Amino acid sequence: MFKKLSAPAVSTAMLVVAAAAALSPAEASAVAAPLSSARIAMHFDLAKGQTPENVALAPGGAAYVTFAASRQIAEVSPKGTIRILAALPKPVDGGIQTPALGFPLTVGIVRAHDGTLYFLYATGTPDLTGVWRLRPGGEPQRIAALPANGLPNGLALDQRTHSLYVTDSVLGTIWSLPTTGGTPTAWSTAPELAATGFLGANGLKIHNGAVWATNLDKGTILRIPILKDRRAGSVRTEATGLPGIDDFTFTGHGDQLLAALNGSSKVALVQPDGSHSIVLTPVDGLQNPTAIALRGDTAYVLSAAYVTAKDPNLVLAHLND
Repeated sequence: MFKKLSAPAVSTAMLVVAAAAALSPAEASAVAAPLSSARIAMHFDLAKGQTPENVALAPGGAAYVTFAASRQIAEVSPKGTIRILAALPKPVDGGIQTPALGFPLTVGIVRAHDGTLYFLYATGTPDLTGVWRLRPGGEPQRIAALPANGLPNGLALDQRTHSLYVTDSVLGTIWSLPTTGGTPTAWSTAPELAATGFLGANGLKIHNGAVWATNLDKGTILRIPILKDRRAGSVRTEATGLPGIDDFTFTGHGDQLLAALNGSSKVALVQPDGSHSIVLTPVDGLQNPTAIALRGDTAYVLSAAYVTAKDPNLVLAHLND
């Protein structure tokens, strides 16, 4: 029921949920507790392909962003200056083989303590798809290949074990590999990670000894314990009823988290018992949010406007205790 769209109109994070969002009543209210003082802090340039897909915050106030449509890694300063750090090579075929999407894109990103950036690139070709690394002042380098018939999407870094974890939204897999690179291991292929029509496993975080992931198609949040031998434990579904869920971040209050709902342009506050409430809506400026992060008590919500095609932006909001 969903046709393939052109590159500017699609996202690794969603698209399929646009139809579901249309069936839901519009939110009448804007920012809700525990968030306050929401504002659009920055507008990105859609014509330049500045569609933010994921973000990694750094000490000092900088944010590192993947611009999916332009295949770029960018640094956004606290004053809003954008500096392009790298542009990934375009595949020879233009990326038309990229599963589910048909165009190449940079996706998840994390930052290590030494400033090294790790990020994902999906092209549908075996020579470019995989995990990439960018050291400060260096050039981007692929450190691990991932299956060209998959769609690497979410990325998480376990600083304690120097391990990277990757969600594959098409193959329904979480991969693991050392930060030094090499051949990835299929860490989990649990059925809860699988897609049901478009994209499955999506957002990814390491939290309290477990890998947490979202499933966009199923609208779920999943928890997979990391066992002592680093194998995956049994999957537990922590929350349901979150259609189009993409990236998320923990608030610092146990397992409470904030989640970006891409298709409906909302942010949900999800409680440890799985219940949730809507705390940001399109009224606050959200345009298909794809990434969310916290710096202190400030929430950063990046919207790519893949479906609205109006205003990719950065919304800041205050997280109250």
